[in-house]
Amino acid sequence: MQGKRIVLGIFLDTETNGLNSQIHKVLEIAYKIVDLSTGELKEEYQTIVLQPIELWEKSDPSSLRVNGFTWDEVLKGKTTQEISKEIIDSFTKWGVLRKKAVFICQNPSFDRVFFSQIVDPDTQELLRWPYHWLDLASMFWALTLEQAKKNEGPFPWETGYSKDLIAAHYKLPLEASPHRAMNGVNHLLLCYEAVVGFPSLI
Repeated sequence: MQGKRIVLGIFLDTETNGLNSQIHKVLEIAYKIVDLSTGELKEEYQTIVLQPIELWEKSDPSSLRVNGFTWDEVLKGKTTQEISKEIIDSFTKWGVLRKKAVFICQNPSFDRVFFSQIVDPDTQELLRWPYHWLDLASMFWALTLEQAKKNEGPFPWETGYSKDLIAAHYKLPLEASPHRAMNGVNHLLLCYEAVVGFPSLI
């Protein structure tokens, strides 16, 4: 009899100094590796990313207002080389591989491109990391659309589908401000459990 197959979710969030990945950089990254069947936490990681002053000076002020980062904080961060090694070691330890794990984010198209500033796409491919980056909004959209078709609730475009609006729909607290990466991960997990849940806990 085959043993139970464990599929991991990497719940990930980044904070940056702007929205344009061609100009702006990651200031902070955090993730939690979770067993998607049981909800068991395997590992968590958070760090600030050191950036040179010339890149910091290109910051978008509106982004810094959201996350509250200061230059003094960024100066205390680790280099991308250090962080890359730590993430590779963490993922290797827990067997983060395609078909055995997925990334889950609020905005994967954003987080993925900034994550790739730390661990480049060629290295991710060489290590056979997951290429599926799933988003909470699509999960909520699919679920509430099915419920609405059965007259069991509103359509997703009526409630809205940002993470805070999803939280409001389930009467959960909003994400803490200023936005920080681990706060984002914890809030994402809270919303994910309300929308999808962990099968072994149902």
